[in-house]
Amino acid sequence: MEFQTLQLTQEGRVATVWLNRPDVRNAFDETAIAELTRVFDMLDERTDVRAVVLAAHGQAFCAGADLNWMKKMAGYSHAENLDDAGRLARMLQSIYRCSKPVVARIQGDCYAGGVGLAAACDVVVAGEGVKFCLSETRLGLIPATISPYVVKALGAQASRRFFLTAEIIPAAEAHRLGFVHELAPADALDERVAGIVRALVAASPNAVREAKRLVQDVAGRSIDDALVNDTVVRIADIRASNEGREGIQSFLEKRKPSWCQ
Repeated sequence: MEFQTLQLTQEGRVATVWLNRPDVRNAFDETAIAELTRVFDMLDERTDVRAVVLAAHGQAFCAGADLNWMKKMAGYSHAENLDDAGRLARMLQSIYRCSKPVVARIQGDCYAGGVGLAAACDVVVAGEGVKFCLSETRLGLIPATISPYVVKALGAQASRRFFLTAEIIPAAEAHRLGFVHELAPADALDERVAGIVRALVAASPNAVREAKRLVQDVAGRSIDDALVNDTVVRIADIRASNEGREGIQSFLEKRKPSWCQ
């Protein structure tokens, strides 16, 4: 699979999707959006991939929208804007709904749509000097398409402030707010990401997939009879699955489960 804006590498069971437009600080345009959608749809189906890292070459993770793309958007009709925003929404959904766990490796600046990319991932590891910014209101816009993911990851109260003010969010503050799972010195960023990836690959692939879906489905729901019954069915299903039985059996026999071999 060839790309103009990305690089795809794989080491063992871990695939890394690299944003590869360092000359424009990895800002995305319609080509990058299409390629990100395509690569995550493909990785979703790959049986030899157990985890995905979303990373970026260069000094910045992602500066948001490409300036030339923004110039074109300025002349779009309402219908063209709907189509364009729909493609961006589909790209974010392809990351969020990917059955493989996705770890964001963030260095440098992460602005606007770049914040959306990070928020769509399952785990966010950022360098200590990273700056996040939801800068849309400075341009007369709003972070609408990325908002479902950012509000879930950042929280409604913090989103109220930073959606409106477009202030810089230092990495330490993003970590305090829970948006960033782990902070790392720049020279330890890859080591921290690798540690998380090792933990993901050591777990049952089916359980990781179902646990990811569990969080997405349960978050924000009322604890009513429907939700309780849903969780009862899920645990019964996973206990009866091949990997569920193998996991328990390997634990009792004090050996590694088959997915670690």
